[in-house]
Amino acid sequence: MSQPFIVRLAIAAAFCAGLLARSGAAFSQSPEAGAVPGRVVGVAHIGRMVSNLDTSLRFYKAIGFTHDASVDSSWHDDASLNRLYGIRGARSRVARMVLDSSVSGQPFVVYLRELKGIRRRSLAGYVAWEPGASHFGMVVPDAAALWAQLKADGMLWARSWGGELIPLPGQTQGALAYITDPDGLDIEIINQHPPMPAQDGRPASPAALPGFHHIGLIVLDSDKARAFYGDLLGGRLQTSVAPWMSGDFTDSVVGGHGNVLRFYNEAFAQVNAPASSMNFELVEFQNRKKPVDAYGIADIGVGYVALQVQGLDALLARAKAANARVVSTRGIVTLEDGARAVLIRDPDVGGFIELFERSRS
Repeated sequence: MSQPFIVRLAIAAAFCAGLLARSGAAFSQSPEAGAVPGRVVGVAHIGRMVSNLDTSLRFYKAIGFTHDASVDSSWHDDASLNRLYGIRGARSRVARMVLDSSVSGQPFVVYLRELKGIRRRSLAGYVAWEPGASHFGMVVPDAAALWAQLKADGMLWARSWGGELIPLPGQTQGALAYITDPDGLDIEIINQHPPMPAQDGRPASPAALPGFHHIGLIVLDSDKARAFYGDLLGGRLQTSVAPWMSGDFTDSVVGGHGNVLRFYNEAFAQVNAPASSMNFELVEFQNRKKPVDAYGIADIGVGYVALQVQGLDALLARAKAANARVVSTRGIVTLEDGARAVLIRDPDVGGFIELFERSRS
């Protein structure tokens, strides 16, 4: 853990999440991970439901993602995908977008998927503290340059006060802010910090790596969310202390006023870099409690996280016993690539989680 960076960020930690542990220290499963049947191996990718794949492709390339052209992005019928999503008659096309992880340096994948042939609601326009809203954070080498380029290209949809990057406390240069993609899905932009010299008995800290940084979810009940993502799915809680926070900085980053919030980080191994972790940030707003608006996996502006598991049947049984709701038609589905998968919703805000198990053959 990079102590100089923690000191530097202070209350900005609520929005920098995994930067508190971005030094890339070795990640290991807890000794209890294999004590019960079925366990999460790690986080594999996230997905986002978009209205127009071509428009989304332009945006995600502009913020630094690479389009994996080896994945077919044409329209096709996929009966197994429809069963996974619990829908009927949809056609889909997908883009595989890749950005190196800022912790491991290994590629991390975001799937963008467009559906047609079914009715879809658009969730665009929700606030950053909407229960069930998801986001991801990314570290960029020069946030001001990216900001200016997005603005010049007409692709800057900023949530922050004045539509500007917000300086960290005690600093003057803009370093942090929420933006959205073309469909209103949140992205946290984090400026890359420089190397920090050794001081006050703390070792020197290298510069933060640019890249995909963390995953986030707005929850209603952090105790319930931690029990599900931590105790059941095996996320490793980074700190048990999460004081309520408020003030101009926390408001300005997401464009709010009067917010009171706290966050917990559950760390999961990365599937393609098991010695490194990916933080899953659970953000709770004390004064923004409201019933979760109805939304489905096919709706525009919905996100999900995919976790690779071992012992899918056993883990699913435990998730159902913990009040997770199964979305997939008739439960576990065999996908076109041979993986067995199921889509569930968490028991707090109905966040979507894909659990999948690779064939051992």
